[in-house]
Amino acid sequence: MKLIQILGTGCAKCNQLTDAAKAAANELGLDYKLEKVTDMMCFADFGVMLTPAMVVDGEVKVAGKVPSLEALKTMLQ
Repeated sequence: MKLIQILGTGCAKCNQLTDAAKAAANELGLDYKLEKVTDMMCFADFGVMLTPAMVVDGEVKVAGKVPSLEALKTMLQ
């Protein structure tokens, strides 16, 4: 099971990334758990300075933007 974490404060872009990550994971048929992380201290633990960010299994895949659905699918494989 993949752990997908969305780091963000709850802004519109953070919600867009959450929805896009869910859509990408569902299209790929992944077994995953999606977790929203809003604690800014946790952002620093990942070395993330810009939100929204997506972390997959502990590895930061993107920060500061909402990638296309196709790009997200590539990041999740």
